[in-house]
Amino acid sequence: MFESAELGHKVSKAVWKKEISALREGLLDAQLDLLTTKKCPVIILVAGVDCAGKGETVNILNEWMDPRHIETHALRDLTDEERERPRMYRYWRVLPPKGKIGIFIGTWYSRPLIDNVYGDIKNAELDQQLERILRFEKMLCDEGALVLKFWLHLSKDEQKKRLKTLEKDPSTRWRVTDTDWEHYKLYDTFRQVSERMLRTTSTPESPWTIVEGTDPRYRYLTIGKTLLAALRQRLDISEQPCHIEPIPPIMPAIDNLLILRTLDLSQKLKKSEYEEELEKYQGKLNVLTRNPDFKKLSVVVVFEGNDAAGKGGSIRRITQALDARQYRVIPIAAPTEEEQAQPYLWRFWRNVPRKSRFAIFDRSWYGRVLVERVEGYCDHADWMRAYGEINEFEEQMVRKRTVMVKFWLSIDREEQLRRFKEREKIGFKRFKITEDDWRNREKWEEYELAACDMIDRTSTEIAPWTLVEANDKNYARIKVLKTLCERLEAALGK
Repeated sequence: MFESAELGHKVSKAVWKKEISALREGLLDAQLDLLTTKKCPVIILVAGVDCAGKGETVNILNEWMDPRHIETHALRDLTDEERERPRMYRYWRVLPPKGKIGIFIGTWYSRPLIDNVYGDIKNAELDQQLERILRFEKMLCDEGALVLKFWLHLSKDEQKKRLKTLEKDPSTRWRVTDTDWEHYKLYDTFRQVSERMLRTTSTPESPWTIVEGTDPRYRYLTIGKTLLAALRQRLDISEQPCHIEPIPPIMPAIDNLLILRTLDLSQKLKKSEYEEELEKYQGKLNVLTRNPDFKKLSVVVVFEGNDAAGKGGSIRRITQALDARQYRVIPIAAPTEEEQAQPYLWRFWRNVPRKSRFAIFDRSWYGRVLVERVEGYCDHADWMRAYGEINEFEEQMVRKRTVMVKFWLSIDREEQLRRFKEREKIGFKRFKITEDDWRNREKWEEYELAACDMIDRTSTEIAPWTLVEANDKNYARIKVLKTLCERLEAALGK
């Protein structure tokens, strides 16, 4: 795989002088067009062999273009905040918005590669991590991002020569560390694992470009021209690339039997029983959060359901049992302009909680397969692929010891109508009812079908849905609290 990157590629000074001005002008023009049109975000990964010129290449790109619209990230050791969250959190939070360029020197490939070379993970675990990365990159591309991946290569002899040269010069000696020499001793292993990684993760959507790093002029021109060609190709497309392969539809059950229609919505709880159970489970929840082992966990609670099903009331019964410093309630509405410039999961990744914290979502990432599906805010292919992307998102959180508790609160149409009218009459509840609520009611069957599909496709063994019969608010609130306590007990091994 690296044979062509060890041929001694060079660019003469004459060729350099002849081509550099036009290249820089072209890159600046393309960057301005990108900024003006906000057509897509551009994500550039610069990886490769130690001392192959990664830092110098990134500096050149910042010099050739307007650095005000380039976000450069050299992510190395994890911060305390990052250690408490899934590995990909640190990358999600710094993704560039549409119209901007993000350059990553420390990439999401670095840790799996090093861990495998040093024997900290086996090949099977490496393959699993690479598969998760591939799904991440495909999601970015499907969301419209332009992902460019460059691998800068040096032969073993050339790397040794480069290390010695840098070490001899007092002004560059600081750039050579003990780790660099340690990696050099493992060059053959690094090469073998790198080849496996590049072969596995070079895809049509985001292929690797391998560049020989020996000659700076060759390196800069190759990467600069590749970047310019990719930018111009994307900018010159009048519309976003469409999905060529047809996506098969989801067919409803031929007997019209849906899971939400099987719920017994007549279940009730007397007020006296409710008050007794409320005190019991709120107290239990409070005690569980003060367990010493709770510091090793984080909790994500998701509330979805019919409009006026009682999500807010259930959330308040949870927060009443918690220390205000332990939780955040995150109400999800239509995305802001900042959020629209990012992949749809971005605003949720930003709110992944730290250890010993709760993140309570009033509506959530499931909007992609509910309201966006029903209202046509995204096309069929987008919401169909979202099921897998959501399952992947939740799996990453669970892998990091996040307790994922998802509630669907269900009421019937008659109860919803009664609550709508009640909200219109009560002054301090009027803000809860909008024209959208009445309009959504007209699409009851469509939302019901979408919710059933969502439950079927995203109720997993690690993040199951709890369906809550919510015609009676007392019954629903106790079921929510009891379920949350049970899930926490299981996570704490009680």
